[in-house]
Amino acid sequence: MDAMMKDLTKGNETKAIVLFSIPMIAGNIFQQLYNIVDTVIVGRFIGPSALAAVGSSYTLMVFLTSIIIGLCMGSGVVFAFFFGAREMEKLKKSFFSSMIFILAVTVVINVLALVMLDNILVMTNIPKDIYADTREYLLIIFTGIIFVFVYNYFAAVLRSIGDSITPLTFLVVAALVNIGLDLIFIVGLKMGVEGVAWATVIAQAVSAVTIAFYSFAKMPEIRLTFQSFNWDGVIARHIANHAVLTSVQQSIMNLGILTVQGLVNSFGVTVMAGFAAAVKIDSFAYMPMQDFGNAFSTYTAQNMGAGEEERIHRGIRSTTILITLFCIAASLFVFFFSENLMQIFVRKSEADVIAVGTQYLHIVAAFYCLIGYLFMLYGLYRGLAKTWMSIVLTVISLGTRVFLAYFLATQTSIGLVGIWWAIPTGWLLADAFGFIYYLRNSKKLLAFDLGGNYADVEDSNIQY
Repeated sequence: MDAMMKDLTKGNETKAIVLFSIPMIAGNIFQQLYNIVDTVIVGRFIGPSALAAVGSSYTLMVFLTSIIIGLCMGSGVVFAFFFGAREMEKLKKSFFSSMIFILAVTVVINVLALVMLDNILVMTNIPKDIYADTREYLLIIFTGIIFVFVYNYFAAVLRSIGDSITPLTFLVVAALVNIGLDLIFIVGLKMGVEGVAWATVIAQAVSAVTIAFYSFAKMPEIRLTFQSFNWDGVIARHIANHAVLTSVQQSIMNLGILTVQGLVNSFGVTVMAGFAAAVKIDSFAYMPMQDFGNAFSTYTAQNMGAGEEERIHRGIRSTTILITLFCIAASLFVFFFSENLMQIFVRKSEADVIAVGTQYLHIVAAFYCLIGYLFMLYGLYRGLAKTWMSIVLTVISLGTRVFLAYFLATQTSIGLVGIWWAIPTGWLLADAFGFIYYLRNSKKLLAFDLGGNYADVEDSNIQY
């Protein structure tokens, strides 16, 4: 086995999850640098209007690319299952099936995004004074959607076989390219919002091309053979099932966020700018918890393939402890230093913008444990091939958030602060449902076999 690959079915559970998670966390940090550097430079060298344009564009961009990323993540569950079961030829066939399927979806998304861009901007309440900047930014960003697919596809392949270090390497390179081009295009050439977009697209292209070349050239375990190109209908159905359901879950999550963004936009540019900066801080703070959840998904799928049910139970306990400890530290740091963190993105003179972001962080940061547990539950159910359960949890979380946000924001005595309180409320309800469901049905959930045998267990017997 290649030194980069990790067999998550053996050894200490906590150590396995932590070591596998660390490169993913580091990689996500560099990925967040794409957006954080953009935000800092835009906020300080262009101004609040451009910051609002890039911030609102980011939410829309994440929604569309989440479809592709979700397909890659879902396929990764199938890859990890076959790797854990040591079904290497089936593993390679699943690579071929998923690549063709996700590529086709990516092309469709790219065309639709470009054709419907103006309609999308109107639906999300983009103010007239930043409409042109937002449109220009997104037109350029959408040209790079194919690179989002390529990078995330090969990252999912490598992580499914236990290699979480290689995707990190290429993200580091891309992040450095992104930072350098930001400085050249924005500070040096004064290209404005257009420069921010081109820096991001070029950096994405670098990460995509380099990881694809490495994967084919250096990893014989994933190199396709002639037999791998034979279409296997059973494997293709499993790929489509898990990939589509994971994509739906990711899309619902980001659609809910996009809906809330539309509500925030109705409060004006100051609130939009404060929210844009605060969300960057927010997502950076709890991003490692998302990576623990994604790592746990691969851990669970590999152990399901190997039939190691008890390791999954022990892994849940280890991951819960890890998330709790990290979240407490993150919550305390963001809560007490929220104003200082806002000033990284916004000039100190923009007091109103800082006040909005600080208010948001004081409420949401106190409940990071709740989103951490939710990420773990998403990973657990994906790894158990119960991705539909992740969709249920997402609907509960985002449905609550959207309903409460729109209801509370209209109450004169509550207003904007109601949008912030709706977020942790949704997390809490989804966590409660996810944990109760698992505790009542763990034996049935662990009886699943990807080959189509359910060990005489029917989903209809599962208790709610």
